Amino acid sequence: MLISGIEALRAAAEGSYALPAINYINMEHLQAIIAAAEELRAPIVIQTSQNAIDYAGFEYLRDIGVGAAQRAKVPVALHLDHGKDLALNMRCIRYGWTSVMMDASLLPFEENVAAVREVTRAAHCLDISVEAELGFIGGKEGDADAGDIYTKAEDACRFFDESGCDSLAIAVGTQHGLYKGEVKIDYQRIREIKEAVGGRPLVLHGTSFVPLEMVAQAIDCGINKVNFDSELKMAGMKAIRGYLAENPDAYDLRKMNRPMMAAMKEVAMEKIRICKAEGKSWLK
Repeated sequence: MLISGIEALRAAAEGSYALPAINYINMEHLQAIIAAAEELRAPIVIQTSQNAIDYAGFEYLRDIGVGAAQRAKVPVALHLDHGKDLALNMRCIRYGWTSVMMDASLLPFEENVAAVREVTRAAHCLDISVEAELGFIGGKEGDADAGDIYTKAEDACRFFDESGCDSLAIAVGTQHGLYKGEVKIDYQRIREIKEAVGGRPLVLHGTSFVPLEMVAQAIDCGINKVNFDSELKMAGMKAIRGYLAENPDAYDLRKMNRPMMAAMKEVAMEKIRICKAEGKSWLK
């Protein structure tokens, strides 16, 4: 069932779990994600990044995302991940997404607020949630050279109030893409931000290959949505390589896609469980 991102965030906050938010770039990825959510009876967020839209096309990803969500036996929100372009956010709001992200995090604070506020004014008229990012998470979504790149509690509170966003991705030590070096999450900062913003939804990006117990602890500290992407892609590619090693003359994409989908589903189920979303579907 396709649901509003606002409804999904509210349910996660009330149920003391985090929404597992997983990116897809094609039909097979999406089928694996939905299958994992349905097997575990979990609400889920399916995400399209701006890069994925540039690759596959807006209409294609919209059609399969909306269609899969509407047919799913669990609550599904369709989210635009890291939409840096105002026009793309507005297009997603108009054509079926139930949650969007206006990522202006590389801009100065006031400009970030202004960009997000413009999106929230349009999105909230249609009960669509808006995510923003404050601080510098790093990795493949951008680069910056800054001093204190972590999100400050007082800034997060002010950002929520001035932008009207529904959730905020915070910088607390994770990194987009493949994590380099030792993972160090500032759990105390998460708790401080959560208290400062009055319990409003916080998002954790960049969790691929972050130890599961660290993700679980971050959720316990107040995270309500966790993004996953690279780890599923790598599991899928490993399965395809394994199949081709055993079947070097293979040419039927359907046959090599089956082990890829199974591998991605397994990782998705692992992430759903660590988010404590298993069994939290409210659909009968």
